[in-house]
Amino acid sequence: MMTGGGPRSAASAELGTTVGPSGELSAPHNDQAMWNAVRENTALIDTQVRGPATDVLIQDGGMTWLTFRQGPLLTWGGWLLLGTLIALLAFFLIRGRIRIQGHKTGFTIERFAFVERFGHWLTAGSFILLGITGLLVLFGRTFLIPLFGHQAYSPIAIASKWVHNNVSWAFMLGIVLIFVMWVAQNLPSRTDLAWIAKGGGMFSKDSHVHARKFNAGQKIVFWSVILLGISISLSGLSLMFPMQFQLFSHTFEFLNWTRLPQLFLGEPLIVNMSPQHEMQLAQAWHAIVAFLYIAIILGHIYIGTVGMEGAFDAMGSGDVEVQWAREHHDLWYEEATGRDAHEYIPPPPETAARRS
Repeated sequence: MMTGGGPRSAASAELGTTVGPSGELSAPHNDQAMWNAVRENTALIDTQVRGPATDVLIQDGGMTWLTFRQGPLLTWGGWLLLGTLIALLAFFLIRGRIRIQGHKTGFTIERFAFVERFGHWLTAGSFILLGITGLLVLFGRTFLIPLFGHQAYSPIAIASKWVHNNVSWAFMLGIVLIFVMWVAQNLPSRTDLAWIAKGGGMFSKDSHVHARKFNAGQKIVFWSVILLGISISLSGLSLMFPMQFQLFSHTFEFLNWTRLPQLFLGEPLIVNMSPQHEMQLAQAWHAIVAFLYIAIILGHIYIGTVGMEGAFDAMGSGDVEVQWAREHHDLWYEEATGRDAHEYIPPPPETAARRS
């Protein structure tokens, strides 16, 4: 090896020294301190490229994020969804469909007005699209590319990202609507304790538990939708606007102020993080919350469709069979009609004729 026109001696090679232009030996140059400062984002860096985060030359949290995304996140998230589906199938095979026990009266009562159903389906429809497109993007590289190849997956990924980003606004609007309409009716009450103690009557064919417009199970779903919806919306906004909306820096700063990280972890959380680090945390949190959200909604969809007779009508036409209302939401029925939920209502003539 030639340096500065002169041969490099064996002694200088062993010592790590270099030979200057005039042949003199010079001390080795060590850039470790400089690159440590670059990695820790404490170096004063100026680049010719102008734009947000262009001064971040090294961000070595990417491999930690990628390992988590391709490993525990996909594995445990996938098992959560698969386990939820298996549990619902097992419950259906053991319990069967929850049917209306008494005779159908032939009369209906309005359960949800049009504006309520609009808010529900706006939230539900947008979430279904978000769930499907999110899973396509999250699992695509691991499962879809090996099956269909990069060229076939590319338009799927592009379309999924476009739908996911734009439909998210409808989802956030739906969250606001259902919160405003139903928050007062979803506050906890003593009736909920009895409902929970009896499992909502779902495990016994002859058990009907008192409930108002929303029972304890529906209240749990409601608050899960609202709280998880707010969390997943904030992390989604952080992903769409990483340079303007840094969610975790401010969150960690607040937690450090409470002294909780110091109490449980022994040291404060990092608050000085690059936009890339913000996006890695936001994407991981976004996916974790999404998996929990989807699992809860799968149970909600099951009860509202094949799991309970007459339940879908509440959000379909908005009207439910009177007997269904008396069996599952008797207190609400009495408030809405002013009639006793246990009074005898004769069956319609055609039903009585069939029985005779």
